[in-house]
Amino acid sequence: MARSQAVSTASAMITPPLGGNTAAFAPDFGKRVLLTVDTEEEFDWNAPFTRDRHSLTHVPEIARFQTFCERIGARPVYLVDWPIVENAQAVEIIADAVRRGMAEVGMQLHPWVNPPFDEAVCAHNSYAGNLPPALEEAKLMRLRDRIEQAFGAAPMSYRAGRYGLGPHSAQLLKRAGVVVDTSVRALFDYSPGEGPDYSRHPLMPYWVDDARDLLELPVSSVYRGALRGFGPQLHKMQRHVPSLFSGFSRLGLLERIALTPEGVTINEALRGIDRALALGLPVLVLSFHSPSLAAGHTPYVKSAADVATLYAWFDIAYRELARRGVTSTTIAEIIAAAR
Repeated sequence: MARSQAVSTASAMITPPLGGNTAAFAPDFGKRVLLTVDTEEEFDWNAPFTRDRHSLTHVPEIARFQTFCERIGARPVYLVDWPIVENAQAVEIIADAVRRGMAEVGMQLHPWVNPPFDEAVCAHNSYAGNLPPALEEAKLMRLRDRIEQAFGAAPMSYRAGRYGLGPHSAQLLKRAGVVVDTSVRALFDYSPGEGPDYSRHPLMPYWVDDARDLLELPVSSVYRGALRGFGPQLHKMQRHVPSLFSGFSRLGLLERIALTPEGVTINEALRGIDRALALGLPVLVLSFHSPSLAAGHTPYVKSAADVATLYAWFDIAYRELARRGVTSTTIAEIIAAAR
């Protein structure tokens, strides 16, 4: 048992986990939805990474979004990174929602803007899991401590920026007191850019190791269509034949649908919700980046009309989820139900 635990702790976050670790929830937990917000600085997604070329002009829009969430019944978890936790206005807005029990705070690590700055700034090092373990831990603990100082409580949840887990991340998260990780973006492969490959990871929440003290909540994505069983293989083939997957999608044979308003239409998302519920997923994990709350900061939101579309996406999605008996949840509720 000890050897099994050691192996799975070291590998299960970047390779598909060992069998038997799927999480079970309390009988009255039902079907839930968790809204995660990658709460971060604005930067040029098409430019090289830098330590200082970023801004935070969208921060006031977080207050509008929080008000909207309370109207539709969502209780977001703001996964804040270093520039956000260093911004007094962002902390004030989010802390108010947390105090009222209407939101939670987790952490998100962007290594290139998170001290200590002991590594070269490059694409490889933009994935925290690619850093030497001591440096990954130093950055993680610096962020954890700063969040605890700003919000009065240590974060229980984590997402690696760019979904960049590594072979030592699980052990470091456990040392940091994190009990829920949501870095795995199931069905996506970032290895061409030196990141992890999650194309064969499960969609279901699972325990990272036999000790069952770190729960993985994969960001929700599903395959839909007659060829869904061949999704990972076909996506890898797409690198060599770029039009392959789009052709299957147009024909309705295969869609990969991520539950996010960024690059996914509401009609696609509704089909994804239907598929996720048919698969029996106990928790649907929605995600997006906070700079998308204002125009011009992400490739997905370029105009005021796009901002309105994002809000409409959430409004329609949550009405459909409510119709299907899916209720909003929090990290704290998930932990209680899983244990």
